[in-house]
Amino acid sequence: MPMLPGAYTDVVAELLYTHSEEMAGIYDLDLRWFTHVNPAGVHLLGYPSEEALLADPNHSLRTPPWTPEQWLRLCEITRREGHHELEADIRRHIGEPFRAYVKLTYFELNGRALFLVNLTEHSRLQQAERALAHSVRRFEAVFTNATLGIIVCDQPGRMVSVNARAGQLFGYCPTELLGQQIEVLVPDAAGQHHAQLRASYNADPQVRNMGHNRPLAGQRRDGSTFPVEASLSYFYLDEELYVVAYILDLTAKQATEQELHTQHQRVARLNAELEQKVINRTNALMLTLEQLEKRGDELALALQAEQELGELKSRFVSMASHEFRTPLTAVLTSADLIAEFPGGHQQAQRLKYVAHIRTSVQHLNTILEEFLSVGRIEEGKIEAHPGNLNLTSLVHDTVADVQSLLKAGQVIDWQVVCPVPVWLDASLLRKILMNLLSNSLKYSGQNSVITVRAGCQPKQLTITVQDQGVGISQEDQAHLFEQFFRAPSVVSEPGTGLGLYIIAKYVELMGGTIDLHSILGEGTLVTIRLPLSTPD
Repeated sequence: MPMLPGAYTDVVAELLYTHSEEMAGIYDLDLRWFTHVNPAGVHLLGYPSEEALLADPNHSLRTPPWTPEQWLRLCEITRREGHHELEADIRRHIGEPFRAYVKLTYFELNGRALFLVNLTEHSRLQQAERALAHSVRRFEAVFTNATLGIIVCDQPGRMVSVNARAGQLFGYCPTELLGQQIEVLVPDAAGQHHAQLRASYNADPQVRNMGHNRPLAGQRRDGSTFPVEASLSYFYLDEELYVVAYILDLTAKQATEQELHTQHQRVARLNAELEQKVINRTNALMLTLEQLEKRGDELALALQAEQELGELKSRFVSMASHEFRTPLTAVLTSADLIAEFPGGHQQAQRLKYVAHIRTSVQHLNTILEEFLSVGRIEEGKIEAHPGNLNLTSLVHDTVADVQSLLKAGQVIDWQVVCPVPVWLDASLLRKILMNLLSNSLKYSGQNSVITVRAGCQPKQLTITVQDQGVGISQEDQAHLFEQFFRAPSVVSEPGTGLGLYIIAKYVELMGGTIDLHSILGEGTLVTIRLPLSTPD
């Protein structure tokens, strides 16, 4: 398109600006007010002159005024798009506000950002026409973009409007359905009595649902059918009745209902199975509880029998100790008397048997003493009675007492380091040490060394006894402190299997601990730890 010469352009712009019946003004974005306004604009806004308008301190054009955020957003839209139009209530300097159509055009001149502002006052007819146009556009937007199928029919049942969604549902282009009867889409509705039903509805139109309780069968262009629900409404245009049908495809809804029904059945089945499992588990639990109660009664009877057996054993041990000690003492005395009659060629033989008698009696006394100790422990008759003791003297005397048990070449290496006073039960401590030394000597070979160490700390006494004997396997160590247990590696030596059990009980009475570490074929280390206290 050819452009006007520069001279013509200036003249035309001046004529349009000066003689226009609409307001035209130059708005400076930095000043936020007008720099030029044509005569029509001065008159429209109610000012006596352009100078008075430009000098007005109230720079609000609209009523109510735009907020800073609203005006900034409006400026950004116009700057970005170059042009923007809107409706607004415009403030007059003198007189009532008026409704106007505002057109903003962005341009720049000499580096300044400017708007060309055009204002056109609306008449009532223009407002009505514009409102009608907006209403039509809104209706078209709703009708076209609705997610429901919408079909408008006239009184004879011909389709006069069909939206896109309705065409999609039935497989038609919407224009193909215009002028056709609605029965094309629902041929089997209401038992094919369409004419009678249509006449009845036209005589008394009302809003109603069709296919809510019993879905209608919609028929697509390809002949396939699908379930639909239709809601009917109506309106009059130029005294002509029109019926509007809102079509909803129930395929997904029915599938969901079927799936929900299936899930309900599955949940009901699972609930029934769960209830049966609960019943079965409850019955099993009741049976188990009954068995447990029965087992508890059996255990109570077994415990009572065990207690009675323990009492019988304790009585037996006490009786045996009392009844056997007297004759054995007599045997020992007789043996001593035999040894006091020297002479004769059989004296050496008599001394040999006398030695056997002494050894046997001492062994029997040891066994009876162990039985008696076990009985007293189980009856709770043994208690710790701590007192002042000389630890060095106690160890020295105990080592001296076991000298007769030493095998050829055996040595007891003992050492006591105890700078603090010792307050313990001397009798129990002596029995513990005596038993440990006896075991070490018994299960160690000739020319071996038994090491005894005793040391005191402020609150603890530690005693260790280490030998070079046959040792004990790892599996057997777990049972060493049980009554009558003897490791396979020592069954060839005489003993009752009560020694370590008695030692452990004595240590427990004194509030201490006992640890045993042994390697088969290399020896055994026993560690006793006893708490030290002071007299009350």
